[in-house]
Amino acid sequence: MNGIPLPLVVVDAANVVGSVPDGWWRDRRGATERLRDALVPFAAAGLPERPDVPEWARRPPLELLLVVEGAARDVAPVPGVGVEAAPGTGDDRIVELVAARRPPGRPCLVVTADRGLRERVTAHDATVAGPRAVRP
Repeated sequence: MNGIPLPLVVVDAANVVGSVPDGWWRDRRGATERLRDALVPFAAAGLPERPDVPEWARRPPLELLLVVEGAARDVAPVPGVGVEAAPGTGDDRIVELVAARRPPGRPCLVVTADRGLRERVTAHDATVAGPRAVRP
């Protein structure tokens, strides 16, 4: 893309996995891997049309980054979806990534339902969407 970074979509893995009561607590790593795999098509196709998904995030290509923590910390990246293991809390790492994105002003969407995290990332000019932006 001519050296211009792709728009960034950061997914709060713990929050998005926990948004569906499907037994994820029995296998947090497996649930996170399933989420990672479900994100792959969005890198090339864009996110689905929803009121909380900005227009730019509906147009491909996108850089997708899944932030993992705890028992899911060793989930590996796959083509189309990067994985960032949080050394502490996932929320803190997401805020660091949003604040440090380059170039400044690069479009960034954080997918989470966590109200505190939403406030923290919007302070760094990120847009937020709920877990349904990436889950059926």
